[in-house]
Amino acid sequence: MALRQIVKIDEDKCTGCGLCIPKCAEGALQIIDGKAKLVDDKFCDGLGACLGDCPEGAITIIEREADDFDIEAAEEHVKELHKHEEKEAHAHAHHGHAGHQCPSSQAMTFASKEPVKDVDVPSALTSWPVKIELVSPKAPFFGNADVVVAADCAAFAYGNFHNDIMKGKVILIGCPKLSDSESYYHKITAILKENDLRSLSVVHMEVPCCFGLVHLVEKAIETSGKDIKLKDIVIGIKGDLHEG
Repeated sequence: MALRQIVKIDEDKCTGCGLCIPKCAEGALQIIDGKAKLVDDKFCDGLGACLGDCPEGAITIIEREADDFDIEAAEEHVKELHKHEEKEAHAHAHHGHAGHQCPSSQAMTFASKEPVKDVDVPSALTSWPVKIELVSPKAPFFGNADVVVAADCAAFAYGNFHNDIMKGKVILIGCPKLSDSESYYHKITAILKENDLRSLSVVHMEVPCCFGLVHLVEKAIETSGKDIKLKDIVIGIKGDLHEG
């Protein structure tokens, strides 16, 4: 054990969004009981690759007494994590469940609701493309637009998404868990700098990792210097809607 630099997590600030996890190549960070935690000192190299991905500033590098970084142990730990993930995926595929995991990937079954009557609902889509990765910050449809940044699961979870959320709006979709959140932040910052938006909303699922979408949009607003209020809309995993 020696005095060295190592990660420290402020659990009061941590929201459990999980954005820091993919950046830790050594697997030193895990979401446990809804909070990011350092699972073992010897897995942390103290270089802070995870720092810039925490929207709450909950991760810092401090100097304290800790076990020496063990690269071989870290590599073995990562291998075990991958084996565990494969085992969980196999269990999910064959038994319909995936053990203890984030609600965003836990298998659940709901009874479908019968519609009042069968009707043709026209699309409320007003612009293309809709993927955050593909859209240009200088696209003409951003001029004085009401923009909705939505987690891509939300449109499938909320049955009246087109009428209640998309109608008259420019829609942008993405996944804060499976895509590059840093690129989302830079793209939305550029959109805000290039255009005078009339309004900006974020629609996301209630699962912890999806709240990262709100944090990166808030960060983009701050960086852009624009004075625009952000509306936060949360969709429950059973399709209920409420404002955050």
